[in-house]
Amino acid sequence: MSRNDSQADHPNERSESASDINAGGAIFPRLKALGVDCVFANSGTDFPPIIEGLAEAAARGEDLPRAITIPHEHAALGMAHGYWLATGRAQAVMLHTNVGLSNGATGAINAACEHVPMLLMSGRTPVTEAGRPGARTVPIGWGQEMRDQTALVREASKWDYELKFPEQVAPLLDRAHAIAESTPKGPVYLSLPREVLCEPAPADSLAAPATMRPVRTAPDPGAITQAARWLAEAERPLVIAQRGAGDAESFAAFSDWTRDWGIAVSSWWATHLAIPTDHPCHVGADPGPWLEEADCVLVLDCLAPWWPDQHSPAPGARIIHAGPDPLFSRYPVRNFPSDLALAGEKADIVPALVAAMARLPKDEARVAARREHVGAAAKREGERLSDLSRPGAAPGLTKPQVGRALSDALRGIESRVFSELGVPLGPLERQEHGSWFQEPHSGGLGWCFPAALGAQLADPETLCVATMGDGSYMFSNPTACHQIAEALELPLLILVLNNEEWGAVRASVTGLYPDGHASRANEMPLTALKPSPDFRRTAEASRAHARRVETASELPVALEEALRVVREERRCALLDIKILPD
Repeated sequence: MSRNDSQADHPNERSESASDINAGGAIFPRLKALGVDCVFANSGTDFPPIIEGLAEAAARGEDLPRAITIPHEHAALGMAHGYWLATGRAQAVMLHTNVGLSNGATGAINAACEHVPMLLMSGRTPVTEAGRPGARTVPIGWGQEMRDQTALVREASKWDYELKFPEQVAPLLDRAHAIAESTPKGPVYLSLPREVLCEPAPADSLAAPATMRPVRTAPDPGAITQAARWLAEAERPLVIAQRGAGDAESFAAFSDWTRDWGIAVSSWWATHLAIPTDHPCHVGADPGPWLEEADCVLVLDCLAPWWPDQHSPAPGARIIHAGPDPLFSRYPVRNFPSDLALAGEKADIVPALVAAMARLPKDEARVAARREHVGAAAKREGERLSDLSRPGAAPGLTKPQVGRALSDALRGIESRVFSELGVPLGPLERQEHGSWFQEPHSGGLGWCFPAALGAQLADPETLCVATMGDGSYMFSNPTACHQIAEALELPLLILVLNNEEWGAVRASVTGLYPDGHASRANEMPLTALKPSPDFRRTAEASRAHARRVETASELPVALEEALRVVREERRCALLDIKILPD
C-alpha cells in the first residue's frame, strides 16, 4: 500500500513533509506574525524542541521575535510589563514548567491588576515515561508533574489552555493574543506539553495574518451624553485619576479639558500620570477635602478611588466610573458607589467626554470662579510639597527631598521614572504622558527594576530611572536584573532609597494602632532590614557605577555623575541613598 493510499484511508493522519517543523519551532514564527517583538524566556528541560526550532530558523536566516534569556522569571514578567508601558504592544514570556511558572506568578498578578496584556507560556512536564519523543528522561520529569499547573496563574489570566495537538499552535496563539489585547486587556496563559512540542506542525501558514482580532469596547454614547451633562451642570466637579488618561492625545485633551472647565483633579495613589503635576487643576494626591464637597465625581480608571475609612463622598453626589472595566469585575469585593459607568479604553472615553461637553452650554462666570478656586488650591499644594522637599537641618534625607533633587537633575531630559515605594509623585515633577509609573496595586514587590529594563529595551533613546525602597530592590532579584542590564546594554539610573526597614509595613501598623505597643517600640517587630547589605557591591559585580549617598549636599553631585555615566558611557548607575524612616 502506498503512502498516499494510507492517507486516503485515514484522512485525519498527517504526514511529515518538507514544509513541516516541530511544534516548538512553530511558536516564534507565529508570534512574529502577531507583532510580538520579544520573547522573554527562562528555559528548562521542556525547551529542546523550541531551542532546536530557533537554531533551525537562524540557520535559514528567518526574522523572528528576539529570544532573550532572562535569568529569573519574575524579571521576565516585569520586563514584558515595562515593554508594554513604553510601546503599547503585548509581548511574550516563556517559562519552565511549574517551577518557572510559580516564580513568574507574581508578575502575572501585577499585570492582571494593571490590565497589561502579555502572552504567558510555560512548558508542561511530559506525561509519558517512554515511547514518545519528548517523554520523561530525567527525575524532574516526575518531580514537576502537577494535577493542575494552570492553577498557579488561573486567577491572573483572562484565558488559559493547554496545547493538545501540534496543528493548534497558530490558531491558539491567535486566540490568546486577541483576548489579551481585548478590552479590558490582560495576561493570557498557554501550557506547552513537551511531547506535543516535539511533534511535526504545519509551517506553510505561520506568516499569514492573524485569524482573530481584538475587541475594543467603546463607551455607550447615551452614557457619555449623560456623564457630560452631569459634569457640565455640577457646581463642584471632581476627577479622581489613578491609571492615566489614555494615550498621548487623550492625555493632552484631558489636560486642556480640565483647565477649560476648571475641574479639580486628584491623583490618589496614581500608578500612571494622568495630568502634569504642575497643572493648575491638579490638587494633589489627597481626594478627601474635595470629595466631601463634590457634587459630581468622575472616577477615571481607579481600582480604589478613595479610602472608605477616611474619605466619604458628599450626600447626593453623582459618581461616574470610567475605564476598561469600570466596576473591576475581577475583584469579589469592591463596593464604591456608581451611578453611571462608562466602559471602554480611556483613549476613547476621554475624547468622547470632551466632545460631548463642548456641545453643552457653559456658565462662564461660574467656571471662571471655580478655575480660580481650584488654581489657588493647586498652588498651595505645590508650595506645601516644595516646603516638604527642601533640605532640612536634620541629618539624612527624606523621600520628598530625593524626589525634588531627581526632578531638578532630570529637567530638560526626556525620561521615564518607575517608582516602587521610592520617590513620590509631586516632589518629583512630571509633565509628559508616559513619564511616570508606580508599582501596581497588587503589591507584587520587585516590579520596578525589571519594568524599567523592559521600557529601556523598548525605547533605548529615552532615559529610564528605577527608584525603589531597599526591600523592593532585594525583591527584584537585583543580581539577575544587573546581569540583564549588562548583557542587553540597558543603562538605567537606579536609586535605592534605603531606610533599612519595610517602611510600608511600619506605616500600616502605625496607621491601624497609632498608640499601640508596636508604634511605641524602639524597634517595631518584623519590619527591620538590618544590617543593610552594601548594594553597591551587587551593582559593581555587573560593572555598574555605584555610590553611597548619605547627606543632602552629596545628592546633586552624585545624581549629575550618575547621569553622565548612564548617558555617555551607557552603563547602569546605582545610588544607594540613606533616607530617614517615613
